[in-house]
Amino acid sequence: MKLIRTFVATSCGIAALLGGTAASALDEITVAYFLEWPMPFEYAKVNGAYDEAMGITVNWRAFDTGTAMSAAMASGDVHIAVSQGIPPFVVATSAGQDLQILDVAVSYSDNDNCVVATRHEIDAESADELAGLKVGVPIGTAAHYGFLKQMEHFGVDVASLEVVDMAPADSAAALAQGSLDMACGWGGALRRMLEHGNVLLTGADKEELGIHVFDVTSAPAEFVATEPELVADFLAVTAEANAMWNSGENTAEMLPAIAQDAGMSEDDSAATMATFVFPSVEEQLSEKWLGGGTQDFLKAVADFFVANGEIPSARDTYEGAVNASGLMSAAQ
Repeated sequence: MKLIRTFVATSCGIAALLGGTAASALDEITVAYFLEWPMPFEYAKVNGAYDEAMGITVNWRAFDTGTAMSAAMASGDVHIAVSQGIPPFVVATSAGQDLQILDVAVSYSDNDNCVVATRHEIDAESADELAGLKVGVPIGTAAHYGFLKQMEHFGVDVASLEVVDMAPADSAAALAQGSLDMACGWGGALRRMLEHGNVLLTGADKEELGIHVFDVTSAPAEFVATEPELVADFLAVTAEANAMWNSGENTAEMLPAIAQDAGMSEDDSAATMATFVFPSVEEQLSEKWLGGGTQDFLKAVADFFVANGEIPSARDTYEGAVNASGLMSAAQ
């Protein structure tokens, strides 16, 4: 399948590469995303490429966590969520919310972690000293899953910790102020946490333990079924922006727009994106990802959450929670 096309540096050029606009009864949709989470799609967002390609107005709404994204999709306030973490997706779908994964947004084992305050001088060799400490964790997110898996690895009873549900930006501030002993998060918040502490495991360490960290583009199944052309066009714009970034030839053009939209400096955005992997459409449709690997990982995360008392039950299978049809259409 042929995906990568020649880019021009205007939104009209990008839209033209994607063909005509989709026929839809909708005049506008709302898409969720994260601030301080720089990604190639933001270049297309800033240049209006989504509106041009889809033929409607795309409103963008920033969120702090993937769990809040799920709630907004449940209420009908959001139609598509970009870069929702797997754990919040699993929590929502296990509870009966009919969401579907549309693509793999980003893989980032080095950009989601827990940080222990420097004053405690705790590392992987002394992790048992965490008992009794206060930890800020965004419950139900990828950071929460990683926290639980790390505690399991180190043999630390989570019940021995004071776990507080906090958004990463808030826990980063609390860690700096000394009111938290450990904080978990991602992106800009994680970078600020690292100014005041250290991680116990690196991204490579986590992957060796089977702690995979990646986000997806998700949407309510009803929206996907009723607006397949909008979904395919949205995914195509994202794929084109990813391909443009991955080529390495357009960094100088794209980075300023991405950084401004993410609310970050260009240097911080570049440093963050250096830890990101944006799989190609061909890779996403492979067995490793949407061809079966993601469905298996959803089940593994759900079963782990059940075993740890985080959710009451898991689905028998998560096959229906992945819908690659829009991505396949975008790749044609």
